[in-house]
Amino acid sequence: MSLYRNVVWFTKGIREYTKSGFESASARFDPKELEGVRLDNRRVMVTGANSGIGLACCKELIKRGAEIHMVCLNMERGQAARDAIIEAAGNPNATVHLHQLNLAKAKSVFEFARQFSTTHDRLDVLINNAGCMANELSVDANNLEVNFATNTLATYILTETLLPILKKSTDPRVIVVSSGGMLVQKLDHADPMLVNQRNSFDGTMVYAQNKRQQVVMTEIWAESHPDIQFASMHPGWADTPAVANSMPDFHHRMHGRLRTPEQGADTVVWLALTPNLRKYPNGSFFQDRKVVPKHLPLARTHSSHNEKLQFIDKLAEIAKPFMT
Repeated sequence: MSLYRNVVWFTKGIREYTKSGFESASARFDPKELEGVRLDNRRVMVTGANSGIGLACCKELIKRGAEIHMVCLNMERGQAARDAIIEAAGNPNATVHLHQLNLAKAKSVFEFARQFSTTHDRLDVLINNAGCMANELSVDANNLEVNFATNTLATYILTETLLPILKKSTDPRVIVVSSGGMLVQKLDHADPMLVNQRNSFDGTMVYAQNKRQQVVMTEIWAESHPDIQFASMHPGWADTPAVANSMPDFHHRMHGRLRTPEQGADTVVWLALTPNLRKYPNGSFFQDRKVVPKHLPLARTHSSHNEKLQFIDKLAEIAKPFMT
């Protein structure tokens, strides 16, 4: 079954996830849908904002008048990115705030979100973009593996903690940058941290499982908080520093066929802007501005609703010590 999933997924990827796949998909985009759409007085937070898809998102959203809050690991790189975002705005008075945060540190994520909530009256758009694909096992003093801590636990803690101020927006949106790689994974609802697989650690598999977890989190949030629009999405295979560093062989093989960061960011930007988001089912999974299936055909990756709730309960239990 694993071989079947991987073959079907890669074949699909070559057709849809590449630069040519985006160019084909973009031919059906409505050029008038985002015409004149502004984000003046809209507050947007983007994690992983200093490079790749996150940076491309910020550059586009600042042009629409958004107040941008960049969440970055490295302040030096973050400051350079902030300068580039302000330049893209064409307005030296554009509002771009830079926040330093290590998303792999669960307690720090909670403290940052709690502090942000006390100093800001609302948040309009949260873009959970930052990701990690460490190919070697790295576990901290709290028994948190770095991929899970960054991709899953940080997304959970940040979003959960910011929900109250998101609900103060007139049009709140939470966008989770997942990955089509999640299509090869069935949710492991019993072992969210994948502790039982650490003896034969596979960073790519862990990343794909984390991305499946993000899609399930988005679904359950949408059910629990219908007043907020939630969406997960696949950016396609984009040529970003993260891909080059974590998947050098793939990056080399696909040279010239990968999407630009701007093409990878396109659907994130569209989800933040489109006035038509509520016509789609809340908690949907998007690719190239349309809802796409969360499972490959015949791949046996579906989970029951009860299994999804079990996963969320276990995740909440893992997060609880860090959220006090």
